[in-house]
Amino acid sequence: MRKIHCLNAISRYGTDLLTADYALTDNAGEAEGILVRSASLHEMELPASLLAVARAGAGVNNIPLDTCAEKGIVVFNTPGANANGVKELVLAGLFLASRDVVGGIQWCLDNRDDAGIAKAAEKSKKAFAGCEIKGKKLGVIGLGAIGVLVANAAAGLGMEVYGYDPFISVSAAWMLSRDVKHTTSLDAIFQECDYITVHVPATPDTKGMIGKAAFDQMKDGVVVLNFARDVLVNDDDMAEALKSGRVKRYVTDFPNPKTVNMEGAIVIPHLGASTEESEDNCARMAVEELMDYLENGNIRNSVNYPSCDMGVRKTDSRVCVMHKNVPNMIGQITGAMAAGGINISDMTNKSREQYAYTMMDLDHVPDASVIGKLKEIDGVLRVRVL
Repeated sequence: MRKIHCLNAISRYGTDLLTADYALTDNAGEAEGILVRSASLHEMELPASLLAVARAGAGVNNIPLDTCAEKGIVVFNTPGANANGVKELVLAGLFLASRDVVGGIQWCLDNRDDAGIAKAAEKSKKAFAGCEIKGKKLGVIGLGAIGVLVANAAAGLGMEVYGYDPFISVSAAWMLSRDVKHTTSLDAIFQECDYITVHVPATPDTKGMIGKAAFDQMKDGVVVLNFARDVLVNDDDMAEALKSGRVKRYVTDFPNPKTVNMEGAIVIPHLGASTEESEDNCARMAVEELMDYLENGNIRNSVNYPSCDMGVRKTDSRVCVMHKNVPNMIGQITGAMAAGGINISDMTNKSREQYAYTMMDLDHVPDASVIGKLKEIDGVLRVRVL
């Protein structure tokens, strides 16, 4: 019986997928798998039994990725599972930035005790007038699962959409509407677009990418939307751009002491993926990834180990080795199997930066001495026999 521990409440659309071979446990110390949303694992003592952590969501800053990798613990996330929920909120952000709906609603609340509010509204509403988004230029930076949906939806609303992503995947390219113009120049996005929305992961290269150098190229009165990661935008530079009028509106899903005090910013309390459907989709995807790894050793959507898939195990056994990505590791692993008289019927090896993963389908179950030899190899972090 495989034990699974939920650090957060996980949608039943996910946990109901667990078969009779699994049991949910309140004791994290005996778990082989952990399902988590926002709870932090940084202060948690990871049990020796733990094989995998599945995050029901995209961000993994609440999980110690390097520590997990060193212990041979695979960390999964669920990219794209909440894409539609985020896309819909980005569209709402476009509308809120184009017409001062927020200010108009606040005016109504401030004047709710006025018996003549209807007549007063007719005189005051011009202060909240705006523009339509049809025909305006939208630049979408990052054409992943969310960016593609945003670009296609905006094109459908009549916007002139430009997409930028030097690393666009084949599947994303196939999904992209023919009405979206793919550009290879980030500067062109900054210089030509009336609206700019960013949908890239937070990396050392993207941190602060929307800063003074970018603002200096933008049109006066541009609208910037950030529903990806707060660190992508330099808050101090954004505050200056709003004051100068270079940026008309900044719509962000990330409240902090700086953004909530920016005049001209529309700040949303991180609601991008906060829909029932997104939570259900993330839970389902996280559980499926976890089960496939525990049962078949396959890795899909890991953030600390390479993707590696040999399908459903059909041989007598499958040996999975997590190890450092160093020379001669494959030779040592296959040598240990050969020395034990084990025939490898199928094998694959994948690497990701300093870590690698080797899967071997065998004609019969190896004895403990062979597995012991594998574990003794310098650089091997974990060996599993399925």
